[in-house]
Amino acid sequence: MQRLQDIAVTVASSDDSPINHANAIPILHEVFHALNRYAQEGVSTTIDLRAIPFGPGDEQALLDFLGRGEVEVTLRSLGDSAIWECAYPGVWIVDHRNSENERVALQLEIGRVPEIVQSQSEDILDALDRLQSRLEVLD
Repeated sequence: MQRLQDIAVTVASSDDSPINHANAIPILHEVFHALNRYAQEGVSTTIDLRAIPFGPGDEQALLDFLGRGEVEVTLRSLGDSAIWECAYPGVWIVDHRNSENERVALQLEIGRVPEIVQSQSEDILDALDRLQSRLEVLD
């Protein structure tokens, strides 16, 4: 008598798509529409990838499909965060880690540059004060 665990199971797909993971494809369509909206209207979009119920391999398939572009940024604040432009300019991956190197956020940002990289107005005003003070010492 044959037992259930003795039956060979093979998973096959007739889909010839280079990416066939269930949740990666809808996200890629969302990225396309967000990039189009940014190009047409200047509206930035953030997609929280940690809020998406990815199946095994979905997240990596998405990241592999998007690839890497020319720009990479390392942000050091309460842990290292990696930010990189995808192979599609205007599409960014923002991977935040805490001091124990645990991922605390993974986002796709569609725009010219991720929000977190831009200097804040308060910081710029503080920089003006500090620079002025240092220049006064030189005069």
